[in-house]
Amino acid sequence: MGRRIGSVIIRTQAGHDIGNQGESRKDMTQLSPAECLADIQKTHTRVQELTGYDMTLFRPPYGDYNDKVISDAKECGYFSVLWDVDSYDWKDYGVDAILKNVLESEQLGKGSIIRCHSGARYTADALDALLSGLEKKGYEIVPASRLIGGAQ
Repeated sequence: MGRRIGSVIIRTQAGHDIGNQGESRKDMTQLSPAECLADIQKTHTRVQELTGYDMTLFRPPYGDYNDKVISDAKECGYFSVLWDVDSYDWKDYGVDAILKNVLESEQLGKGSIIRCHSGARYTADALDALLSGLEKKGYEIVPASRLIGGAQ
């Protein structure tokens, strides 16, 4: 199944990256290094036990980070990633708002990472139109690891 070999990220069989956001979703800049490491590792262990996959991508909760958080994540074997386009799906404004926030974003460009949430109310309903809209604009949808050079 998924595992890390050197610096190569092995994705799920479906080609999706699995990433870690920590267990508590606390602002990790406010945690001690030991608390940060424990928070990241707790999620890593749980996901690995449930899926057999070792995650190697980390997104700090809320995008709050500093050098310490990045260093702590790296110590756990993670490469930290953030987004440059926010769908604001978590605000629950509806499908049209998600599409507008992404497809009309001034930040949208080659190499963009779009933040969406799996548990947001309208994201699943917007996904097909969002992907189609991005493809119509000439974008190719790829896993984040491909953007950062972690996968071949």
